[in-house]
Amino acid sequence: MSKLIVELNEIKLSPLDYLQRHISAASRSYLRQLLKKGKIVTDSGPLTEESTLSEGLEIQLPDSGRMRELLNGCKAPETDSPVSILYESREILIVNKAPGLAIHSSVGHEKTNLTTQIEQLYRRRGVDFNCAPIHRLDLDTSGPVLFGKGKKACSELGKMFMQHDVEKCYVALAKGRLPGSGMLCSKVTSKGKEKEAHTAFRALQRTDDVSFIELTLHSGRQHQIRRQLADLGHPLFGDRRYGGPCPAALPRMFLHCCRLAFVDPFSGVVLEIESPLPDDLKQFLPECSISLTADL
Repeated sequence: MSKLIVELNEIKLSPLDYLQRHISAASRSYLRQLLKKGKIVTDSGPLTEESTLSEGLEIQLPDSGRMRELLNGCKAPETDSPVSILYESREILIVNKAPGLAIHSSVGHEKTNLTTQIEQLYRRRGVDFNCAPIHRLDLDTSGPVLFGKGKKACSELGKMFMQHDVEKCYVALAKGRLPGSGMLCSKVTSKGKEKEAHTAFRALQRTDDVSFIELTLHSGRQHQIRRQLADLGHPLFGDRRYGGPCPAALPRMFLHCCRLAFVDPFSGVVLEIESPLPDDLKQFLPECSISLTADL
């Protein structure tokens, strides 16, 4: 029998949202039926939709063939819709975007894009597709993307981004030696107008030729990190558009969103969603005499 253990940052979730988060391949209607039939239990009895979660609570799942298939599906998504889900609730979906994958359907990306992959996943679950992305990542940038489920969720989550209530952290490799830390403050053109852009950074490792840095956005302008670093004479490795060095060993631009953090406006839970540095970027670091720390 499979077992789940509730963590501290999950105690404000409803039982149904908690189960959907951990058994993402299952439909909500199927999970609801399991709760109604008393098939999911804790030490104190059956788990219901009205139950309150507590830290350390052990939840026993039914030992059925279908449940095993669903759990395996969460660990190894089907190849026709390889969606990597980092978090899911009734109103929110956060998925890990792979490099080279567009978020929307566009020329050259009509069938292979993140939104279509999520739609295919929902079709397999047997539920209506009602998700829309709240923000964007550039084509070659990897990391978590937040989707809202339905108009109300999209509106609330969109307000959070407009009010800068979402912490967005990136890791990048820039040309040259940057200071140990600082704030990039400049004006960038956005939708035909000059707007202030603010980005905090700190060096993770540096040599005379490269800076491996972590950046936190305090505004959300298009290509903000790329443009600000290029204007300083420290363009990103792999960024052809802004004049960055493009060694053959680097398959793409070295920019990865490593963290999203915000308060879920629907549950009050503090969400801290992390995405480790992908292998294609990890493997390039030794070329620059940079060693990867355990937390990246």
